[in-house]
Amino acid sequence: MSLTGVGLSAAAVERRRLRGETNAAVGGHSRGYAEILRTNVFSFFNIILFVIGAALLAMGRYSDALISVGLGLFNAVLSAAQEIRAKRKLDGLQLLERASVLVVRDGREVDETPERVVRGDVIHVRAGDQIVVDGPLLDGHLEADESLLTGESDPVAKDAGDELRSGSLCVAGAGHQLARDVGAHSYAGRLTAEARRASTDKTPLQRRIDFLVRLVMALTVLMSGAILAQAALEGFSVLRVVQTTAVLSGLVPYGLFFLIAVAYTAGAATIARSGALVQQVNAVESVSNVDVVCTDKTGTLTTGRLTVEEVVPLGHPGVERILGAFARSVSTPNLTTQALAAAFPADPLQVREEVPFASSLRWSGVRTEGGTWILGAPDALRADAHEDVVAKQAERGLRVLLLAKPVHDGARLRDEAGQPTLPALEAVALVALADELRPAVGDTIRQLRADGVAMKVLSGDDPRTVAAIAARAGLDTGEPVSGAVLDGLDDEELDRVVRRTTVFGRVAPEHKERIVRSLRRQRHYVAMIGDGVNDARALKGAQVGVAMRSGSAVTRDVADIVLVEDSFAALRPARQEGRRIINGIGLSLYVFLARVASQGLVILTVTMLGLGFPYAPTQVGLTLLTVGVPTFFLTLWARPAEPDPNLLANLAGFVVPAAVLTASFGTAVYTVLYEAVVFGFSSGRTPADVIREFEAYTGLRYASGTDFTTAAATIGAQTGLSTFFCLASFVLILFLAPPNRFFAAWTAPTDDRRPTLLVGGLVAAFGAVLFVPALYTYFGLAGPSRPVFAVVLFALVLWFATLSLAYRLRLLNRLLGLDELRVT
Repeated sequence: MSLTGVGLSAAAVERRRLRGETNAAVGGHSRGYAEILRTNVFSFFNIILFVIGAALLAMGRYSDALISVGLGLFNAVLSAAQEIRAKRKLDGLQLLERASVLVVRDGREVDETPERVVRGDVIHVRAGDQIVVDGPLLDGHLEADESLLTGESDPVAKDAGDELRSGSLCVAGAGHQLARDVGAHSYAGRLTAEARRASTDKTPLQRRIDFLVRLVMALTVLMSGAILAQAALEGFSVLRVVQTTAVLSGLVPYGLFFLIAVAYTAGAATIARSGALVQQVNAVESVSNVDVVCTDKTGTLTTGRLTVEEVVPLGHPGVERILGAFARSVSTPNLTTQALAAAFPADPLQVREEVPFASSLRWSGVRTEGGTWILGAPDALRADAHEDVVAKQAERGLRVLLLAKPVHDGARLRDEAGQPTLPALEAVALVALADELRPAVGDTIRQLRADGVAMKVLSGDDPRTVAAIAARAGLDTGEPVSGAVLDGLDDEELDRVVRRTTVFGRVAPEHKERIVRSLRRQRHYVAMIGDGVNDARALKGAQVGVAMRSGSAVTRDVADIVLVEDSFAALRPARQEGRRIINGIGLSLYVFLARVASQGLVILTVTMLGLGFPYAPTQVGLTLLTVGVPTFFLTLWARPAEPDPNLLANLAGFVVPAAVLTASFGTAVYTVLYEAVVFGFSSGRTPADVIREFEAYTGLRYASGTDFTTAAATIGAQTGLSTFFCLASFVLILFLAPPNRFFAAWTAPTDDRRPTLLVGGLVAAFGAVLFVPALYTYFGLAGPSRPVFAVVLFALVLWFATLSLAYRLRLLNRLLGLDELRVT
């Protein structure tokens, strides 16, 4: 008995399972949960914070420890949670459906799940079954839909000996297949493993911020070494060293990463309302940088359905009624008959004999009481007389079919053996069918091209057909290129072809991936839109992968964005939202870096002057008011704008004058107040109630001498410095979003009054910190004092006037020649 009839024995199956030769689901290559937690929570920066926090806890400084460690830990947990979510999605990814299959075992057919199929099994494949392994067809005849794998929309006829690939679908016929390649070795397994490989590109803004954070960290480490060395020489206590380290570590603008995560999440929610589901949060920004969009044809430019474009009668009346009746009478409707039925209403016929459509025949027919009708490809029906008409329609990207009837009435559609046969035919009509374009495709392409975005079409269909459809969508197609042409090209030759070509046809998944890589080599920012498994690798290779909701599960799961309405018209609103976020985060960078640079300069200057350390760890918590809340709302309220090509130069132009002047006046405020307190206690003229207050702040007694005086002077000066810094930070917001010409030293006034209201709210909140005992005690500040307010307000007025002049005259730009570095 043949292998087909017997299959494997139970013992043979068990041996192969023990050897691992099963069709088991492909394992992922993403990082494990432990590694994700370790790399996110125990990063280099977090380890420093944890050590500082542990030391502060050991010394009983609980609020200092909370302020020092809280933000870094929260951001680490948020990052870990996002990566774990992505891992779970990737690990759940499978190309194959898990419906049972019929396997021949010990001479009989049994139902098995695809995972329990082993190498060497014989599988009975029937119409409607998904093919779950690779191997040859042993017997029978069937038609396989490989569109998800190749992009080719027409079914492929398979005879005994032909290869069946996992991931395709049997749409007609039946036969037995040998399971030669299973599991990770099958075509579906290889595609799934490649799709599951985690890969995320950093966006341009993320790279810039990463650079700035690393730069600040490096400068902070150098500054910390100098300050801690001086502290060691002066005999600082361990507590003071730990507190100093906590403050210095707080200079790193680590909150920027948190801000970006929040901005991306809010942007994703906004984009979802336009019909685009964001699965990789940085795609919200990334899509705004796209300058080339690559797209598949079937399922992306087109709906996958057909429409009747034209009917050309050839001397026979009532053609539309006949076509409609024929379409409603077939037993197995397909895209063609569905289009005809929708276009031409009619009643079904009483069918006596039928030949269903098959790709090997390329025609179908029905015999009824009223006559026999045959519909198929003109060349298959031997309609040579109409070649010119067919060729012209094909050049327009149309599918042309011929409706015919037998020359002799009563002719049958099958021979004596029951095989389909064509009688002599008389042409009745030519029918031109068009692939239905998705709604708004033309408008979207025109708008994207107006925005400077180029389009390229990559399809598994015939290049001429793809070019015709692309032209209907509004693209300048040029000379289409077949995938076979790309096979022998090296990277340099491929780059030249990709640069000049818009339409690529007959391309395999490997070709699409190479084209995307070529565009990236040429420094383009690429979005790939697709719906089939054949698009998955190209989606992974592009900076932005976009999938149709109606596409394959694999493509949806590896995509950064899913178009839930199956229309890439949603890309334009997504680009606008991305530009809004870039503008908002860019604006927040000004606030972040101005605070970091100013605070760093003050710490360095005051420490070198030998006037103590200007900040306590709890006072760093005031950055919630000066940086945290403002940047959140400035990002939330930002408006769409072109990405700033001179962002770093503009940052320098704003931050350097703000940092130098703010640090200079802040140091002056600190020094004046420090020396005033020292003089007051040294002279013995300080009122008793003030002495009692400082004793409560410092925990020391006035009689203790210099330690008390130094501690009192430090806390008094820190209060003045924190007050000055907070108020100056609020005013900087008005420089960035000036409500009128008075504040318009850096940029033009804005009609958006929300930033001004925000400043008012921040001033009120900080006023509560200064006047509510529980709050100013928590933040390590002294109570309200008229001398402190007088010094701070005087310095603030001079600071504002000086900084306004520096901005209006663009002093730094002239001094460093920044204007000459701008991109024009």
